[in-house]
Amino acid sequence: MADLRFAMFGAHFWARFQLGAWYEFPEAKCVALYNRTVSKAEKLAAEFGVPAVYGDAEELLAKEKLDFVDICTDVFSHQRFTEMVVRHKLPVICQKPMGPSLEVAQQMVRTCREAGVPFYIHENWRWQHPIRAFKKILDEGTIGTPFRARLTMVSGFPVFINEPALKDWEEFILWDMGTHILDVARFLFGEADRLYCQVHQIHRDIKGEDIATVMMHMGGKTTVTCELGYAENYLEHDRFPETFMFVEGDKGSAELGPDFWIRVTTKEGTCSRRCPPPSFKWADPDYMVVHSSIVPCIGNLLGALKGDAPAENTGDDNLKTIVLTSAAYESARTGTTIDLKAAEEAAARARMLPSRRVDAT
Repeated sequence: MADLRFAMFGAHFWARFQLGAWYEFPEAKCVALYNRTVSKAEKLAAEFGVPAVYGDAEELLAKEKLDFVDICTDVFSHQRFTEMVVRHKLPVICQKPMGPSLEVAQQMVRTCREAGVPFYIHENWRWQHPIRAFKKILDEGTIGTPFRARLTMVSGFPVFINEPALKDWEEFILWDMGTHILDVARFLFGEADRLYCQVHQIHRDIKGEDIATVMMHMGGKTTVTCELGYAENYLEHDRFPETFMFVEGDKGSAELGPDFWIRVTTKEGTCSRRCPPPSFKWADPDYMVVHSSIVPCIGNLLGALKGDAPAENTGDDNLKTIVLTSAAYESARTGTTIDLKAAEEAAARARMLPSRRVDAT
């Protein structure tokens, strides 16, 4: 197969690292960048040798010969750009979160399905090297059947410095970080049937919540608590952006702790090993565990585009994570436990409805 030609939409904070990861795959070539502020796209194009820059996405799609488009813009534009690309019958890779609401995400999946266009979500968190290693331990059955787990992504890191637009999200941490961690929970433990959530706002200069705690019953057997926080408070083991995990099984326990150490304890004792991420020159050293995970995520999506293997992060699969996120907000608003089986059945019915546009507001 000839090299695949693609365009990237967006040239902001995350786009630079995503484009850097694409350059690890010589069989895919970025031939054009779109960004509303053309000067940002020009700067990024100069850094990575992208030959064409556009300030009009429709013009790019009309002029360039492409095999797919990678949408790396803000969440509120994802639907508009996805529908634009679908009209050109091109496969879509869309940054997470898929959309700003469950209804918008459902419509995006439906639009791509009805057009027969492959639709993938760039959900990289589950592709982190230590998380994949932890998953292997669970799958091998070393600690037996998991019955309780805790996933923690809590940090005092000033996230709004790099991405100030997040201050204006009326629903923040569950859409931004929760979609990552809830997806990891699904990756490790299967689908949830019940969910309860509480949220808090510590920063007073933001619109949304910056603290969330989600408890779920998953895979019919495991109670999973997901702790999320960007309070900019003081923590003994603050190693942003590492995810910590602790899982109890009927034959032992496993922990992913600070500095990528995995400890497995059974009746034979405790075994420890460190699982650091690989390094890449284009990645920010402070974000290495996250930025390096872009590479295997893209490798998986590229394999699907080439027809070599199915993708993990399809729109249909990621919609299940969006259902969890939406249910978490409903639980926090109502103070009730959400029956996710009923929510999934409603989502399935919605996916079968005739197509109609849902504007992202």
